[in-house]
Amino acid sequence: MKNSAPLSRRRALKTLFCSSAALALNVRTQAAAAPAGGELNFLCIGDFGTGGADQKQVAAAMQAFVSKSGIKPDALWMLGDNFYSKDKSPEGFTTNSPRWKNEIEDMYPAAVFPGPMHAVLGNHDYHDNAGGQDVQLAYAKKPGVRWHLPSKWYRLDAGPVTFLCLDSNLPAVSGAKDKKSGKPRASLSSAEEAEQLAWFKAELAKPRGAFTIVVAHHPLYSNGDHGDTKALIEQLDGLFQQHQVHAYICGHDHDLQHLEFEGRFTSHILSGGGGAKTRPPETDRKTPFFKQTHGFTHLAASVSELRFTHYDADGAQLHTFTKKPDGSVKIG
Repeated sequence: MKNSAPLSRRRALKTLFCSSAALALNVRTQAAAAPAGGELNFLCIGDFGTGGADQKQVAAAMQAFVSKSGIKPDALWMLGDNFYSKDKSPEGFTTNSPRWKNEIEDMYPAAVFPGPMHAVLGNHDYHDNAGGQDVQLAYAKKPGVRWHLPSKWYRLDAGPVTFLCLDSNLPAVSGAKDKKSGKPRASLSSAEEAEQLAWFKAELAKPRGAFTIVVAHHPLYSNGDHGDTKALIEQLDGLFQQHQVHAYICGHDHDLQHLEFEGRFTSHILSGGGGAKTRPPETDRKTPFFKQTHGFTHLAASVSELRFTHYDADGAQLHTFTKKPDGSVKIG
């Protein structure tokens, strides 16, 4: 017992050194605090960045959820299409645009959501403002901001969960020609796509937490307006199965969904009701849940389970399920 304290200090120093070395070698790897009380809580929203009444209503519902439940989210997950439409300020969309204060900082106030805003990029983040994706990356570097986007793709280890965050704007997904100009739309370059895929495969081969969650903007599978994304299915679906990715969280379709497929390990959660106009389903494929509605998703994570719960813009619970480390799912 006499040596326990010095040993703990040596272990702590060793852990700190190894973590610092890992960060120095790979800026796309991040670490978050371990769960307090055995559980981490996150709120997820996608397709929110309009600045309009619907975004405000969903944001208010999220604040009411925090007040009513007594749960302080450890972070928010911003699932892409963080900003819609061309910025109308004189300088355009920059890191000093009023939209950062009005549509991000004040919309999701730090007094209610003190944790970081982990973000991924959507197609409108590339298309609506020239270089908009780079502005969002640059804003994350400003001192004191909660916006967390260290790279277009990155890893985040948070308690029992390893999050692997991807940029789903592959050339085949977001780079089609603009109907008006005839020019290719902005997207990842082919070189970036190859680099991201190599990085993703390498991260899947490394030790991971009890749960692995992949986060991106576009769905692999969706019953919504945009439907399935063939290029992502071809590139990622087999890797999800091979490496037992527990969940894929995305947006893009403006609704709330939960999809399961027989014989597949991965649960697909779509939370695209953050503020943009909702759209009806485009297929009658049977899934555990689909609703054309504005809303958000609560993710609670412990070493024993993940729990996903969809809420609408009035704060009503719509659907909930749990996911165990072995991949089993229980609805309700």
